[in-house]
Amino acid sequence: RGFAARRPAAGGRRVRVHPAIWAVAVLLALALALPLLVVAPGNNTPEPLPPGPAPLPSAEPGAAEEPTVSVYLTKTDTVEELPLEQYLVGVLAAEMPAEFQLEALKAQAIAARTYIVQRLASGDRSGVPDGKAMVTDTVSHQAYIAHDELTEEWRRLGKEAELGKLQQAVKETAGLVMTYKGKPITASFFSTSNGYTENSEDYWKNEIPYLRSVESPWDKQISPKYKTTVTMPRSEFVGKLGLADGAVPVSAGGDGNASSFLKVLSYTQGHRIESVRVGGKTFTGREVREKLGLRSSQFSLVMKNGEIEITTYGNGHGVGMSQYGAEGMAREGYEAKEILKHYYTNISFDKTSNLLSSKK
Repeated sequence: RGFAARRPAAGGRRVRVHPAIWAVAVLLALALALPLLVVAPGNNTPEPLPPGPAPLPSAEPGAAEEPTVSVYLTKTDTVEELPLEQYLVGVLAAEMPAEFQLEALKAQAIAARTYIVQRLASGDRSGVPDGKAMVTDTVSHQAYIAHDELTEEWRRLGKEAELGKLQQAVKETAGLVMTYKGKPITASFFSTSNGYTENSEDYWKNEIPYLRSVESPWDKQISPKYKTTVTMPRSEFVGKLGLADGAVPVSAGGDGNASSFLKVLSYTQGHRIESVRVGGKTFTGREVREKLGLRSSQFSLVMKNGEIEITTYGNGHGVGMSQYGAEGMAREGYEAKEILKHYYTNISFDKTSNLLSSKK
């Protein structure tokens, strides 16, 4: 017989369910659940999802974004901003011949990087018009050739190989900076020594422990700027030094000896003139060099036909690394760090990221 479920009767009577109905319900439930419980052997691994893009490499712990350098371009009165390492290629192109040995170029790259990192770390913007940038493109900071000018001009001249060499020097020293007691040094450099570098206090007055006088014999052998002779009229010589007209004689006799109006009073440890008396007035060697526009503060004078003939030895202030000295060392097989340790006393090396992140 058919069976209909009934509501519970008043007073709480329970509804009776026929046993056949229970049996049918249980069989139906098992039929529905069994396919979910049975899994084919060997297929218990979920089907993989379609491949997606490879994950990006994670940044190295502590890695920092490359700093940006802003450069004031004096010719155009504009500011160029570019990554620090790219900036260094323009500095190398302006500061050192690309024909130099790779290790000399690498030493120059480290020195140039150290210079700009020191300014970045200290926030120094001195010498830049209205603080428009971090540095200028002149030797007041570091000479620099603008990125577009460098790439376009050098390619036009067929100098791609030289440009590649500069880029290699920067790449192989990436992030490397000279330090002294954990801080970036004042990495001064110059073209050519007279055979020695200068103590910092003998040119700039302030004593810096890593800028000590050292021998640099390579310059005399290879630098075309080691010895230079210039001639100027007596009147120009007197005028530039601010001397009275009669302080320098019109003629010094047949041998041209200048001892009647010039006497060296002392020399520096770097064998340059420390102080000199000219026409009764005392100057430092640096003052004479700068007033007369000489290449070096080691010089000698003779008079010829009423003119002053001045011979200088070396080119530049003489403090820090000699660029031609670095080239000479590289030719002898010295590596960049060895070159730098010769010219900068008791220095160490660190990374740009460490120095700028901690602002030591």
